[in-house]
Amino acid sequence: MFIIRWILGRIILLLNAIFAPKKRQRPQAQQAIIDQQTQALSLYQYAACPFCVKVRREMRRQNLNINLVDAKQAQNKALLVAQAGKLQVPCLRIEQDGQTQWLYESNEIISYLKQRFA
Repeated sequence: MFIIRWILGRIILLLNAIFAPKKRQRPQAQQAIIDQQTQALSLYQYAACPFCVKVRREMRRQNLNINLVDAKQAQNKALLVAQAGKLQVPCLRIEQDGQTQWLYESNEIISYLKQRFA
């Protein structure tokens, strides 16, 4: 089962690289403002997870520079479980007004990003 998952994961990454969506073009001043806003966001993810790839593709479409955190690393995994409550990816960490919110599910994350940055 591990070998099948590994092979499928590599196929997903290859197809994502070949068919990467175009980045949204914004005026430089507007992009700088968005880059500053995205500094408060982190996406906990696995590289070959199809739902994580889905979120990363939307991030690329919108030209969002969100910090990617590998949830397979022990300290990141422990932080995700301790603060968010469960080990599930993709998970978007949103720091706003001194508070931290954790958002799960790829469709909810994409809706949030579209609403906030579109």
